[in-house]
Amino acid sequence: MTEVFVSSDNITSPVGNTTEENFDSLKNDITGIRLHDESSISEEPFFASLFNSSALTTGGTYTKFDQLVIASVEDALRNSPIRPEDPATIFILSTTKGNVSLLETGDGTDNRLSLHHSANLVAVHFGFVNQPIVVSNACISGSLALLTARRLITAGRYQHAVVTGGDLITRFILSGFQSFQAISPEPCKPFDENRRGINLGEGAATVILTSSKAWSSGISLDGGSTSNDANHISGPSRTGRELQLAISRTLKESGIGPDRVGMISAHGTATIFNDEMEAKAITLSGMQQVPVNSLKGYYGHTLGAAGIIESIINYRAMQDGLLLPTRGFSTKGPATNINVITKSGYQKITHCLKTASGFGGCNAALLFTKQ
Repeated sequence: MTEVFVSSDNITSPVGNTTEENFDSLKNDITGIRLHDESSISEEPFFASLFNSSALTTGGTYTKFDQLVIASVEDALRNSPIRPEDPATIFILSTTKGNVSLLETGDGTDNRLSLHHSANLVAVHFGFVNQPIVVSNACISGSLALLTARRLITAGRYQHAVVTGGDLITRFILSGFQSFQAISPEPCKPFDENRRGINLGEGAATVILTSSKAWSSGISLDGGSTSNDANHISGPSRTGRELQLAISRTLKESGIGPDRVGMISAHGTATIFNDEMEAKAITLSGMQQVPVNSLKGYYGHTLGAAGIIESIINYRAMQDGLLLPTRGFSTKGPATNINVITKSGYQKITHCLKTASGFGGCNAALLFTKQ
């Protein structure tokens, strides 16, 4: 089967505009989460990781969301020989809400509200010659976009893929999570006994994948799978078996056993049911001793960007042999005993597993390998 390699990447977030800046921030325990008093988003103060108001501008051809995606793609392309005008290159956009803020400003009557319009706008900006693909499947969107790109490359449809995920936080989005009583009144605590819910976050990230080993940055995407709980519109499986199915299929495709996984980048939203389900899935997969982290304490939940941001940070950490801690975690919460990373450390890591889950019961898993 065709191998798939990471050529370059970018993370644009409140803690940095490049992958290096973001990685350095996390190594120095710098978080983007803080208390915000933004009446345009919420009547009550809330904890989240948001860009400064001056970071993105309004007006003109591109919305704030479009600008965010363009900035991330631009930096990733700058560090890769892969070109958008190559017919062998496909652009994939991952987002959960895109330009939904236009509904709040009264500008949502035109086609700018549609996700495919944003994807086409970005594609034209960079000169991509193929029609872009949009992946929007709740909180696994970023991971699923990477999996979609891998499958297109291994099937021989394309040789390269530029995969970008992004979302901005609006009143519409925040109020939705508030209606579920899922927003934490304090910085989130993934997998902790006293976890009280999520913090939301803004950001974009891009991974450029290629079948050319000569253009590899030293990381390969060796497998991936998706599954669905068919359980509830918002509540995850109570058993974890469906996420475990995605994990087992990913490992089988990658050709490695659970004992060879050196680190797990979990979804880790800090909600009661998600963390419990993930812990059960990890245990069912025979990996309860594998070091696990959640990066939500640094970024918050970045929705359509989450799977891509967290994949990049963790495969970069794998290259350095670095175990990044789960910020906010102190006391084991889930009944299933997993090995949550509490402080930075170093160990040799060759394979990293990324998991994700979302509303509608969707699950995804990816396996990255250090070459």
